[in-house]
Amino acid sequence: MRAPTKKKSHGTAPLALLARLNARVMLKAQADRSIVADIDGYSDPLGKFGAAAAARAQELRAGLPLPSSPSAEDGEAERDVARLIRQLARRGLLEYCLRRGEDANDLVVIEPQTADYWPQAPKLTDTTTVALSRFAYLRRRGSEMVLESPRAGALFRICDPEIASLLMALAAPQTIGSIRRRDDYPGPALLALLLDCQMLFAVAPAKRDALRQAEGDDGLVLWDFHDLLFHTRSTEGRQANPLGGLYPHTGQIAPLPAIRPAWAGKTVKLQEPSGTASPLEKLLHERHSVRDFDGERPITLRELSTFLNGVARVRARWSSPLEFDDGPDIEYTSRPYPGAGSAYELELYLAITNCDGLAPGFYHYDAAAHALTAIDVQQQQLAAMLQSAEFAMDVPSPPPILITIAARFGRISWKYSAIAYALILKDVGVLTQTLYMMAAGLGLGGCAIGTTNIDLFAKMTGLEFHVEGPVGQFALGRGAEPLVSG
Repeated sequence: MRAPTKKKSHGTAPLALLARLNARVMLKAQADRSIVADIDGYSDPLGKFGAAAAARAQELRAGLPLPSSPSAEDGEAERDVARLIRQLARRGLLEYCLRRGEDANDLVVIEPQTADYWPQAPKLTDTTTVALSRFAYLRRRGSEMVLESPRAGALFRICDPEIASLLMALAAPQTIGSIRRRDDYPGPALLALLLDCQMLFAVAPAKRDALRQAEGDDGLVLWDFHDLLFHTRSTEGRQANPLGGLYPHTGQIAPLPAIRPAWAGKTVKLQEPSGTASPLEKLLHERHSVRDFDGERPITLRELSTFLNGVARVRARWSSPLEFDDGPDIEYTSRPYPGAGSAYELELYLAITNCDGLAPGFYHYDAAAHALTAIDVQQQQLAAMLQSAEFAMDVPSPPPILITIAARFGRISWKYSAIAYALILKDVGVLTQTLYMMAAGLGLGGCAIGTTNIDLFAKMTGLEFHVEGPVGQFALGRGAEPLVSG
């Protein structure tokens, strides 16, 4: 009797990585030799290209090989196509498909989640040990399976079921050499792309039994999976999903009423307030969002100083030992608003466009010294932050002062498990109300902004997004006088 033959491995078949146009994008060649990308009715000019490149650009619908670094031997058409692909990649208008040999079927499709993602394939050796990131997860999206991670610059659409089997095996550390011997070995390119995207991570032999400490830096160790996922998927910068007031359930589910229907049962009618309202009650009633600011009467530096002193300045500082067991003393502060565990993890960063007595720029508020420290940032980055706030508020110009509320995540997650990010968001709500109340008390105007770009903030500050990052924003200025009709 013949022995059963072993299933042939696909590892010997070469893998091809192709750049492919996003399904929502159309490329249109103009009479002046320029090419425009049309995305859902919006046009984005990409530059001028030769006729040969313009004709070949249409092949991006099916996919073109990823260009390497241009060389002197490349013709004009090759250089133009490479430049066009780079322009599309910078705008997040490409996806990348990995195919096996001449097979027309995709093995995986890589969808960028950050604007600057470009596939890289680091060299792997047989002795390299890798494991699946604890932040990576496989889920259903429509009728597709996608591999995602809040750390990754792209997600992987899994088109071959054997890849899912391999991912399950990678839950435990494996050497590249042992993976090569598997029947479902896909070839080195996929493993390298997963490693580059931080879906996989290299495990040092000394940390093989301590995978949480082996992956990333100390700041990453402090994060729970669900917290980092929520942080990245509820902000801009590290995801490509639709975001904001898009009314996605219109026509499917009726909107809930503004006031909850009353419970059935005995009702106790409460008395109406009598007498004069307290100053706090008046302030609460006066508080409202202001989006239209007076550019001719900017806030003064003295007013800004009073504002920051009232909302965030450190009032006291002390340290005490852990509540149980031996351990280091923990430092605490007291500030004008309540904070979870007296951690006070929130920091204020100010983008200034118009403040009398203060130069435009980007500043950090030192709550202990009651001082503003200028941070050197690129002007286009500062402009992008302000433009995003302008768009979010639906106004024609950026606010005079844009306050970004950032969190030093480790201040909370060092102590709390499972509820760390929830506590941070509660602190943001408390601080936002304090900002509103102080603005109203000083006769100024303010407006909370519902989203922030965590990737842009990381580039401006040089801080890793998981170490310190934005969790809220607040526009501040002097409200414009209402127009008088008649």
